[in-house]
Amino acid sequence: MAEAERGVRGDVAADPGTRAGVIRAALWLAVAVLGVRQMAVVLRRQPGESLIDLETWTGRDGILHVAGSLYEPGRFTGTPFAGLVLRPLTTSAEEALGVVWTFGTLLLVAALGLVAARGLPGPVTRRTAFLAAPLAITLLMVSLPVRNTLYLGQTSILPVLLVLVACFAVRGERLSGVLVGVAAALQPAVLLFAVLFWFTARRRAAVAGGAAFAFSTALAWAAMPHDSWTYWVHHVAGAGLGASPDTLGNQSLHGALLRFGLQGPLEVVLFLALAAAVTVLGLRRAVRYAHDGQLLLAVAVTGCVAVAVSPTAWQHQLLWVLLAVVGRVGTSARDRLVWPAVVVLVLTLPGKMLLPNIGVLLPVRDNTLLLVALGAACVAPFLPRSSPHWARPVPTDHVQPVAPRFSWVPLLPFWRRVLSRPNLLLELLLIRVVYSAYAKVRLAAAVGRPTAHGRQIHSLEQWLHIDVEHWVNHTVVGISWLREFFDYYYSTFHFIVPLTILGVLYVRRPSDYRWARSSIGFATVLALVGFWLYPLAPPRLMPGLGFIDTVHGAQDLSSPDFGALTAVTNQYAAMPSLHFGWSLWCGVVIAVLAPKAWMKALGLLHPLFTVSCIVATGNHWVLDAVGGATVVGLGFGLTYALAGPRRLRAAQDAAGPDGEDATAGSGTAGPVAEKTSAPA
Repeated sequence: MAEAERGVRGDVAADPGTRAGVIRAALWLAVAVLGVRQMAVVLRRQPGESLIDLETWTGRDGILHVAGSLYEPGRFTGTPFAGLVLRPLTTSAEEALGVVWTFGTLLLVAALGLVAARGLPGPVTRRTAFLAAPLAITLLMVSLPVRNTLYLGQTSILPVLLVLVACFAVRGERLSGVLVGVAAALQPAVLLFAVLFWFTARRRAAVAGGAAFAFSTALAWAAMPHDSWTYWVHHVAGAGLGASPDTLGNQSLHGALLRFGLQGPLEVVLFLALAAAVTVLGLRRAVRYAHDGQLLLAVAVTGCVAVAVSPTAWQHQLLWVLLAVVGRVGTSARDRLVWPAVVVLVLTLPGKMLLPNIGVLLPVRDNTLLLVALGAACVAPFLPRSSPHWARPVPTDHVQPVAPRFSWVPLLPFWRRVLSRPNLLLELLLIRVVYSAYAKVRLAAAVGRPTAHGRQIHSLEQWLHIDVEHWVNHTVVGISWLREFFDYYYSTFHFIVPLTILGVLYVRRPSDYRWARSSIGFATVLALVGFWLYPLAPPRLMPGLGFIDTVHGAQDLSSPDFGALTAVTNQYAAMPSLHFGWSLWCGVVIAVLAPKAWMKALGLLHPLFTVSCIVATGNHWVLDAVGGATVVGLGFGLTYALAGPRRLRAAQDAAGPDGEDATAGSGTAGPVAEKTSAPA
């Protein structure tokens, strides 16, 4: 255990190379930028808009004070000992407190990242040790618990830091136990770490932890008996404080059962039974990982157990879950990133960005953090260090693309082409997150001068003699069946066709799937830049031009917002047209990859129908389609420039002059199955 507690040694932090140094500098720069941004956010906000959980202490004159019970306003959710710790702040001015509190919290986050980096289970490569600290601090900075803590003014980072310091930064079992006991006095479920100490042969630390917790709690009880009675007895260890325990913010088993509609004695009995099962199973796993030399993982698992079994586990108390990112799951290299990616995404993005608003998925979306905590505590098959795949997973098959036409291609030679299909869960998460970011940026894009830009586009089209939108729109309106066809096509095939193509490529042509996914991703990002820089009103929202909105119905053009749809989507994201852009991407992919001529021709009909319907329905100008084609072309071009040609070398071409596999150095494990004569 003594060796397991030390993690990374100082000698492995030597400079492993120039590239790693550049990455490390970039990460530290990101840490600095995030810290400055958080300070700026606090300084810009008016009193009452930040550190809102500290309003319990704020008087009318802007000076912090404690008048009466801590829990009378119902906002303070910490333990009485936490209130006792905060009492020295009652002489601080509110504005000064905002600066000092935020700066102090950021220092705690930095210290937490440094200590966590020390706890990585060895052996650790020099590059990992070199980058671990800034990467850990960056992840902590962007995580939901830290952002929530900075916004509310909570002390939830301190218990995590005290436990990590007790495990990795101090010598002596008694001092380690005292630190854990103080942490438990701030967050009672942390007392589970004393149990972890007991079962990992650190009995003195366990006893010292229990004694420190009892002393701290008794001290707070003596100083604030009424508040202690309110917290420990009336509110059952804080279960009734703050928001209602059945709200989405409470990511504990108790909160989940309440959200499922269980109430009363049945819910209490079921919660206690589940909590006992999770505690036994989770702590057994934690003890096993501690004996295996993965003490940081053992700490993360124990923290996840504490999250699940607490009566309330608010978002700012869930930092334990992020520590579970150190666990290694999967024997192959392509699956190794699944678990850390899931943890990081869940701990940095809201659930609505990870899962769509579909009824059957709502129980999962509403309890995402709890499910990940339970997964880390009880389910995730973390590899032991004795596994042959712990340090060396089964490599992924790579292959070289065909020789490019230009010597400077690829710009990113480390972006190696992979033959096997990527992990499905990661791909689904990637698609969902990218689409959520696309929708959010599209909605948040500045409106600017949408109608003025619309008149610019209209004038340019008149000058080019391509202003056919009004004629096409009114002609189609007069033909009912054609209008219904274009309305249906506009609202239906925009998402179905690209997703279908990606699904087929994922199953049948995995190497081409990666090429296609990258190209549409680049095109979408470039389109978002266009939405932001050039907000453009579509024809249907141009006053005085007489266009008919066949899809959405009549819009109130006298309203400054041009109708109610503006509340749910940015109606001025017309340039470039991703309706046409994505359809053109579909046509190109089908034309390049389809084995039959009739398939290629059928695929090219999709962009033809799409450009017809976006003009006929009054949703886009002709030049919007030109913009869509431009970003798609740039998307394909960027993919080619960064990763090289789409086509891969055939098996016989991959062999070197002596018959050896020329791609062996890049991890190729087998021959290339794909042979195609399609253009690069």
